[in-house]
Amino acid sequence: MTWLLAALGLTLAGAVLAFALGSRPVACAWMSTGVGLVAALLGLWPCAGVLAGGAVATFHAPWAMPLGELALRLDALSAFFLVPVFLLGALTALYGSTYLAHAVAPKNLGLAWSAFHLLMASMVVVVLAADGLLFLVAWELTVLASAALVILGGDDEANRHAGWLYLSASHLGTGFLLVLFLLLGRETGSLAFGGFGAAAGLPDGLKGALFLLAVVGFGTKAGFLPLHVWLPEAHPAAPSQVSALMSGVMIKTGIYGLVRVVFFLGHPAAWWGWTLLGIGLVSGILGVLFALAQHDLKRLLAYHSVENIGIIALGLGLGLLGLGAGQPAVAALGLAGGLLHVLNHAVFKGLLFLGAGAVLAETGTRDLDRQGGLLKRMPWTGGTFLVGCLSISGLPPFNGFVSEFLIYFGALLAVMAGPLPLTVAGLLLIVGLSLIGGLAAACFAKAFSVVFLGSPRSAAAAAAGEVALPMRLAMAALALLCLLIALAAPFGLEMLARVVDVHPAFAPAGASTIGVPGPGMGPFVPVPAGSLRHLARAATPFTAIVWGSFLLAALVGGVLAWRRHLLAGREVGATVTWDCGYAGPTARMQYTGSSFAQPLVELFHPVLQTEAHVHGIDGYFPVRARFASHTGDLFLRRFFQPLFHGIGAGLGRLTAFQNGVVQAYVLYITITLVVLLIGGLW
Repeated sequence: MTWLLAALGLTLAGAVLAFALGSRPVACAWMSTGVGLVAALLGLWPCAGVLAGGAVATFHAPWAMPLGELALRLDALSAFFLVPVFLLGALTALYGSTYLAHAVAPKNLGLAWSAFHLLMASMVVVVLAADGLLFLVAWELTVLASAALVILGGDDEANRHAGWLYLSASHLGTGFLLVLFLLLGRETGSLAFGGFGAAAGLPDGLKGALFLLAVVGFGTKAGFLPLHVWLPEAHPAAPSQVSALMSGVMIKTGIYGLVRVVFFLGHPAAWWGWTLLGIGLVSGILGVLFALAQHDLKRLLAYHSVENIGIIALGLGLGLLGLGAGQPAVAALGLAGGLLHVLNHAVFKGLLFLGAGAVLAETGTRDLDRQGGLLKRMPWTGGTFLVGCLSISGLPPFNGFVSEFLIYFGALLAVMAGPLPLTVAGLLLIVGLSLIGGLAAACFAKAFSVVFLGSPRSAAAAAAGEVALPMRLAMAALALLCLLIALAAPFGLEMLARVVDVHPAFAPAGASTIGVPGPGMGPFVPVPAGSLRHLARAATPFTAIVWGSFLLAALVGGVLAWRRHLLAGREVGATVTWDCGYAGPTARMQYTGSSFAQPLVELFHPVLQTEAHVHGIDGYFPVRARFASHTGDLFLRRFFQPLFHGIGAGLGRLTAFQNGVVQAYVLYITITLVVLLIGGLW
């Protein structure tokens, strides 16, 4: 724990120093980069020790705060979530050493770096906190620090609106968490996490209410649909390194909180798993559909965060259903797949947002239809972005595949061996995850081809060049991790099993059997302890698929190298392709993002409700024709905006009571006191 405390203290010191060095941007940037890298090294060391089987570490200190204590705890679950926090924090700090100066006004640079370090420190405390009050304080600090970074990402109204929407949604979610922790504290006698384990013995109705409070409170931060509406607004508005950190790590604190509370509550009811399974299917499918219809590159990536949070929810839901049905193999694979996808999404989504930031830095726009031809001009960025596209599409041999494979494998076991409800759940998951994967592949085929292939569609795209070395190194490191995680996955199952075994349904390593409910929620039946033996069933197909994919890639590389060898010394000419009779093809003849996605967008029009604006062709020799489309967020437009406009209009009528007459205010106070006294006597 000493190393983690040192990392935390260094990060907080970095926040103070960044604010003090705001007038010296170069010194501020490199100091912040150094703090990010050193803090990551200090923090990852104890996390690796716990994940390798080391003892749980704790820290307690006096805190003059009623009902709370300064208590930290590092177990396998918190260590696992801290790994992407420190990894992505260090790489985004390196990336930001040259990027942030172009994304934030010079006068705000010190404040932006200070908020960046505060966000890092608060996320570390959220994951380490072993007390409800400390958790909520750190949780609020993550909201304030990230909201400040969203607003600092630009001086226009869009950034302020995105920041306000994010603050509003986050505080509504925090309200549910406040009720959750107060109820847990009342029922267990303390706000200390160590006592929350007693919540497993609470009545089923109360446990169900606590579960729903956790789903809404933590799901708002995580981006569960329809609580996601802040996410597509905030991520594009923030600087790209902050977008990477928010999407890759910060929203995962919502998943961490949900998993931690579910583990506190012990044996899950069947409807808990169905709830998460339904949320996962809706979030995954609708998230990728809305992403497919976007023209803004960062907004497209933001909706894919909703999609991948849906995939994580699918894994967790399958795990809870497996526990409820007495199928520990299904439970272990579902939970492991969902948790591993937390790490994988942090890596490839961080990479994609950093790639989008590089494109934005060189072209000055996030509009897909003003890009094109960037692969020749930005080969490093294009190559690493392609790795991210393949990873997020779930294709081997990249890391997105391995976590989805675990979920698929668990669903297949559910279909083959589970009772009828679990079989139905497995079939739904297989169909839904297949649809999500297919749509994601189509979406990133669109994103990569429109941005990096073809001809430039604007002067800025034609003049683009490769970004600075620190930005390239950060992207290359994440691209390499996409491959290394997939390669190491068959050998990392033991570490993943330690994370899953934090759930009380899986016995400690020394026990031989545990009791779980049999099919139909019947009597408890003995099953082998721990999740490793169940996860190990996936090791053989894991290894075969991953290594087979690497061998195929090596074969393709060998063929290309042999072709280059054969062409060496020969004259190789180049000419234009057949141009359908056009003497001078232009970039306007290429597919745009809209035209690429149009068949799928039209197919799902009842859900997407895309608005088209057409200035049609008029006459034989039209002067101008124009087509534009826009796909807004259906839930924000049709539900949340009318709801809050109605609330605002209703509250506006109460302004009549604020009349400036002191005697009236005294009367209001008197009436309130009388009501409270009567209520107390009652």
